[in-house]
Amino acid sequence: MIPISIDIDRYKYDIHSLVRAFYPREEVCVRTEEEWAEQETAPFLKICLGTDAMPELSIRLRGSRGEMLETGTWSPEGVSASEHSTNGSDDSVHTQKNVLKRLLYEMLVRETGHALPWGSLTGIRPTRIPMQMLEDGRTEEEIHTYLRELFYVSEEKRSLSIEIAHRERQVLETLGDFRNGYSLYIGIPFCPTTCLYCSFPSYAIGAWKNRVEDYLHCLDEELKLVATLGGGRSLQTIYVGGGTPTTLTAEQLSRLLTMVRERLDTGACRELTVEAGRPDSLDRDKLVAMKRAGVTRISVNPQTMNEETLQRIGRRHTVRQTIDAYRLAREEGFDNINMDLILGLPGEGEAEVRHTMEEVAALEPDDLTVHALAVKRGSRLYEQMISGKDTGELPADPPDPDRLMTIAAEGAREMGLSPYYLYRQKNMTGNLENTGYAAQGREGLYNILIMEELQDIIAIGAGTVSKRVFGDGRIERCDSVKEVAQYMDRLPEMMERKRRLWEAEKNGI
Repeated sequence: MIPISIDIDRYKYDIHSLVRAFYPREEVCVRTEEEWAEQETAPFLKICLGTDAMPELSIRLRGSRGEMLETGTWSPEGVSASEHSTNGSDDSVHTQKNVLKRLLYEMLVRETGHALPWGSLTGIRPTRIPMQMLEDGRTEEEIHTYLRELFYVSEEKRSLSIEIAHRERQVLETLGDFRNGYSLYIGIPFCPTTCLYCSFPSYAIGAWKNRVEDYLHCLDEELKLVATLGGGRSLQTIYVGGGTPTTLTAEQLSRLLTMVRERLDTGACRELTVEAGRPDSLDRDKLVAMKRAGVTRISVNPQTMNEETLQRIGRRHTVRQTIDAYRLAREEGFDNINMDLILGLPGEGEAEVRHTMEEVAALEPDDLTVHALAVKRGSRLYEQMISGKDTGELPADPPDPDRLMTIAAEGAREMGLSPYYLYRQKNMTGNLENTGYAAQGREGLYNILIMEELQDIIAIGAGTVSKRVFGDGRIERCDSVKEVAQYMDRLPEMMERKRRLWEAEKNGI
């Protein structure tokens, strides 16, 4: 474990994320001095942030002989304009945080001997910076300088984020007045089995098949509420995710999508996505049901095209099933199919990633989402990593994750797919990112809208999070409980949370 002491309970997320990026196989714990004193633990790092009146900070590192070495100090006097927040405000809190992250990053680079592709950036939406700067009329050169000098972002990632920002802006122009529209997310928290790396709220369908109808009834009740929350605005995209939505039967899928059409005005809906996810959950009847219901985009997600890896991570399906499911979807007329891949899966190196890209290229998907493996709390993989138990699933000398990402990116571009959205998660392999590549006109609209936080997202179902984007740019969220039984038992409370959030603006909150 890497213990970190702070004098003020502030910036915990940023400190934890940055240190964990340098030490991905270590448990990182950020606590106040008093909390560590009670446990009589000597911190590896000691960070002093000062006070609101005197926001001076210092970072100290425990040396090899146990002494605390001074590594960097800062005071707000003489800070240049480039160190302020992206909107140009003279906000000392943002300034202090940025400088803290730079000092911490510089120290960790010296300590570990390697740099991170995204530098000191810890947020999940790095493309928002170039997006905002383009909106403000800044040049690409100015954006490069800002990302390099303030956050130490590599040239490769700077170029990628700027390219995506340009494409996102082009796609958003096709949506018209998207800020006055909204999107709907429907969560289906059931899967055939739970994958090794998964931490999403999902439950084996075998244990819940007798209660799926009850769950669909709850979704129908929430859809009635959504019809009132929309306030006459246009519903622009619908995303049915999970879990694995296609664990539902063809009849249940048809019923769900019919409820959406009956409860909501979908006349302006530009995209209806269903995450088919696991190929072993798809058959012709389900594809027919989705096509008849107006589904315009589906995902058939192999994660890898290597048989041994599929078994190792608990996918319980074969490469042949992935190929058959994909071809079946094409036969039924689906002309916008996404495939998800995960890089850095246990046991996979360059040869395995190249093989996956060759197999995927032969299928010619319209959209390819490339994920860097994120080892999350709650997953079996995380528990194995933190415990240090040798299960044969974590290689002693893992491959270079940046090299794997380069292989995938080159493969996507060779298929004629270009990057159109990007996001990051905590505990990602190599401190990398997830990138969506798509053919022109086949971009996932919902993906862009939710990542750039440009529009209200009303989310229904267990474990979902609704997002309200207010006129002044403020964003607030409300969630539903993750456990399915609790969600169904507490449905009125879950609905009331959404009602309060959507009525906040009219009530002047």
